[in-house]
Amino acid sequence: MSMEETESGALEAQRDRLMDGLRAFGANYTEFTQRFASWLGLHSTDAAALAEILYAEDQGAPLSPARLSERISLSSGATATLLNRLETAGHIIRTREHTDRRIVTLRSSPDIRPRAEEFFGPYSERMAEAMAQYTPAQLKQFEDFIAQLRETMDHLLANEYDERRPNGPRAHGKA
Repeated sequence: MSMEETESGALEAQRDRLMDGLRAFGANYTEFTQRFASWLGLHSTDAAALAEILYAEDQGAPLSPARLSERISLSSGATATLLNRLETAGHIIRTREHTDRRIVTLRSSPDIRPRAEEFFGPYSERMAEAMAQYTPAQLKQFEDFIAQLRETMDHLLANEYDERRPNGPRAHGKA
């Protein structure tokens, strides 16, 4: 085997390990969301929506119902039903903060934030500790890498997997 083949094989193995790590991280994040749901006594989809609402607030960019619908991959009708459940349970508040009063902003209720912080606090602390091991330049490389992966996945989902079905015609009667 040539040196070039050895390096190529090592690079492929490294990429496989990286993809496996990303897959495992995604699975673990899903598990955190499911445990958050269980902890709050919610359905996992409701907890995922609540986590998205909390995260968006933390980022200073609260969600509208339409944006939440995109993030959790539910129809607008299913999202409305989910939001009704969360509001009835006292976990969220719908406000009209935009100059266009038709736009609804989703906010977490004052009661849910301390509970979410209690649950996700150890996660946040450990993630910050893990990231503290890397230089700002390394973190920038990771950030760029993850952004490129997200762009690639977003493009695939929007253009390749949006209507395909295995071994059959496209959805919605398209050929």
